[in-house]
Amino acid sequence: MFNILAVNYSQTGQLDEIIDNLVQPLSDLCVDRVRVEPLFSYPFPWTGPAFFDLMPDCVLEHTIPLKPLQLPKKEYDLIIVGYQPWFLSPSLPATSLFRNEEFKALVNGKPVVTVIGARNMWINSQKSVIRFIEEANGSLAGNIPLGDKTNNFVSAVTILHWMLGGKKDKFLGIFPKPGISDEDIQGASIFGEIILDCLRRNQLGELQERLLEAETIELPISIIFIEERAKMLFRVWAKIIDKRGRTPRKRKLYVNLFKYYLVVALFVVAPIVLLFYFTIFYPLSRNSAKKKRQYYLKGIIKAHNARSLHYEDR
Repeated sequence: MFNILAVNYSQTGQLDEIIDNLVQPLSDLCVDRVRVEPLFSYPFPWTGPAFFDLMPDCVLEHTIPLKPLQLPKKEYDLIIVGYQPWFLSPSLPATSLFRNEEFKALVNGKPVVTVIGARNMWINSQKSVIRFIEEANGSLAGNIPLGDKTNNFVSAVTILHWMLGGKKDKFLGIFPKPGISDEDIQGASIFGEIILDCLRRNQLGELQERLLEAETIELPISIIFIEERAKMLFRVWAKIIDKRGRTPRKRKLYVNLFKYYLVVALFVVAPIVLLFYFTIFYPLSRNSAKKKRQYYLKGIIKAHNARSLHYEDR
């Protein structure tokens, strides 16, 4: 009998649904569902100031206190971790979980499957998670990123409507529903079936290839192009806010500056840059861009390749 731990934090309940559907096919095994809870819960819906004020702590990978983990066992054969990227970094509850000594002891020597509930960008956060798993002496067996498959700019509008308004409905009655689609949430069970088959065959080494064969994981080249450049700028802003925002008044000032920068970068600068990229540069580098996409889908899940995945950070 395999002992499996499925653990995640979910503020809105979306990731809870995904993990619950994913582990349904594993019901014949022993699956412990554990939910991560911050000691001090975050507001939902968010206020604008509270939402953007989290950016420096997320990017600089600070930790927050968590409530004690209710872990039924001291050892598992497989650990499934669900998390969300916040500001192109693991959410604060996720970072805090991976740096929790009790959880690190569970990960030590064990295979881990990560399940990501994102808007659409997850590459940089997964690099950090790979590092966390390596630091705990675990091994990453597979990565299942799920996201909003609508246009990048449309999803930016709808996610803000959801996070700041608290309702997962159609903004103005014309935009699509925010977040991961109901179809993809319900369809997460297919990944559980694949995990189950690999466990029974003792073939976890082939898990990621099998997950990709399901053809439900998407990673647009335009998203890769944006995310590879955005994280560097986020780090610059995070360090400025952390260093100069030493008083509440100064921190609020710099966080507001970042907020306005982000709106301009997302809705004005990014479309222009993408237009130039796909008009001029992409036709000349089409093959290398496609190889990079496959590299992220396949290579980023291999823990022994994690060091080579940090070359963009330098």
